[in-house]
Amino acid sequence: MPSHALFASYRRLFAAPGTAAFTLAGLLGRLALSMTGVSLVVLIAERRGSYALAGTVAAAGLATGAIGMPLLGRLVDRYGQARVTVPATLYNAVPLLCLLLCVRLGAPDWTLYACWAAGAAAPNLGGMARARWAHLYRADPAARHLANSFEQSLDELCFMAGPVLGMLLCTTVAPEAGLLTAGTIGTTGALLFAAQRRTEPPLTGLSPQGRQGSPLRVPGLRVLVLTFLATGAVFGSMEITTVAYADALGHKPVAGGLLALVAAGSCVAGLLFGLLAPRGAPGKRFLRGVAAMAALLLLPLAAGLGGAGLGLLGVALFAAGTGTAPTMVTGMTLIQELLPQRQLNEGMAVAVSGIVVGISAGAALAGTVAEHASPGTGYVLPAGAAVLALLIALAGRRHLTGSRALGNSERTVGVAR
Repeated sequence: MPSHALFASYRRLFAAPGTAAFTLAGLLGRLALSMTGVSLVVLIAERRGSYALAGTVAAAGLATGAIGMPLLGRLVDRYGQARVTVPATLYNAVPLLCLLLCVRLGAPDWTLYACWAAGAAAPNLGGMARARWAHLYRADPAARHLANSFEQSLDELCFMAGPVLGMLLCTTVAPEAGLLTAGTIGTTGALLFAAQRRTEPPLTGLSPQGRQGSPLRVPGLRVLVLTFLATGAVFGSMEITTVAYADALGHKPVAGGLLALVAAGSCVAGLLFGLLAPRGAPGKRFLRGVAAMAALLLLPLAAGLGGAGLGLLGVALFAAGTGTAPTMVTGMTLIQELLPQRQLNEGMAVAVSGIVVGISAGAALAGTVAEHASPGTGYVLPAGAAVLALLIALAGRRHLTGSRALGNSERTVGVAR
């Protein structure tokens, strides 16, 4: 498809006033988020001389983020995006500055854990952006599908550019420059996002029973979260395994480019997937997406076990990346179908937390395999995690492909009021 046709297809999303403004603001926030991981590791490794310390500090942040993100999502659903995002963003800037000071002044290691854990639960701008699209195009499923595909491609774009920018700043300016820039960009983007009030979804109040309850009470969401957890393990194990494989071949600096190919494949697939007219129920599309992801992840496995060079591995990783975006896009669409609007932000935050936990577990397992097995063996992990995701989705398919959840009908009533 020509680029001008692709642009025209997505341009219709921005016909609604204010959509470009919240998209650009959210893009800044997500770019900052994608910079923080590598910036933190480089900073601590450079100033404290320990990758082990850097890794465990990062893990502490992932743990608190997985807990805090759904709690913030619940507050957003109850009080609104702006009323929660502004104080949460300003609060998160304080522990970040404290961590930079602690590293600079040589404070004890425990202060690094405390600071990073205290500020890791940032507002989920990606989820809030998807909630805005879901509200704006609540009567247009095709536009929601296009918007979810666009958001997934933006995520992949950020995770291609963010680590590169963070590494560049840390190595050419100062070890603190990556985190400092990420904090500045992230705070600015989140505050600008919160300022876009005309596209903010309205509050719909509590459930008819008067209790909010957890979105995990919806069986379909439980299936999705477990599937996303396994998908997160795909991401985490793929990253560590690729770095270890490139290092074993004596080309460790190339690992960043190889991982960018995975994200590039997902980005391209996401944009093209959005142009396809949705066929069948979202649950069935989700099952097909997970199956395709599992099949495509056999390519880097074959390349790794076969001792392929970095060129062939790069092709395999790009192809494997094309399987993740359709899965994530349809998964987010399913969440919008299963949950009422009053729980949409919390539900998407819970799903993202599942991914975060999976990334952490996959990275830890892949690190162990990389130390004790031959290069390429680690690609068994992302392939196996994708198969596990498929088995989970198949086991819970009746909750994904059956009749639409009660929450969706509640959402329609809420909007009508």
